[in-house]
Amino acid sequence: MVEGYKCFDKGLINRYGEKFEIGKTYHILDVVKFGSKGFHFCKHLEDTLRYFDAIKKEVDICLVQGWGCIDEYEDEYNGFYNMYSTEYLKLSKMLTREEILKYALDLPPYRLSRFISLFKLSEEEIQMIYDKNTDNSYVKKMILYYQYGNKNAFDN
Repeated sequence: MVEGYKCFDKGLINRYGEKFEIGKTYHILDVVKFGSKGFHFCKHLEDTLRYFDAIKKEVDICLVQGWGCIDEYEDEYNGFYNMYSTEYLKLSKMLTREEILKYALDLPPYRLSRFISLFKLSEEEIQMIYDKNTDNSYVKKMILYYQYGNKNAFDN
C-alpha cells in the first residue's frame, strides 16, 4: 500500500467529470499504466497540482491510499517524482485549507516554490510563507511572480 495525495476539481470531481467520495474504495478492471489506466495520485501534495489549475480555481485535495497493481512514474526532466497509477484507490480524508498550508509551510524551499507556482494563496497565507522564509529571496520572487503576476520578479 502506498499513501499519497490526489487533487480534484471542487466537489471531488476528477479531470474526466467523475465524482468521488471520501471513505469509498475504487477499483479498475484493466491493466494499470500511468498516464492512461488506473487511479492517479502523487506522493507529494504539490505534485498533484501539476494536473489542475489551482491558481485560477478552487480544488479539493485528499489524502489517499493506493494498492494492488501500482505503476510508478517519474518525470525527472520537469522534477516530478513518485507519481502513481493504481488498481485500488481509497480516499481517506479531504484536507482542509489549513492542513494544506501547514503542509506547504513544512516543505523545503525547492518544493515550496513548486507549491507557490501552482496553488492560489490568500494574502494571509502569503504573509505566513514570507514570515517563515524571510531569508529566502527565491521563495519571495516565486510569490511575486506566481501569486501577484509580477513578470519582473526575477530581473535582479
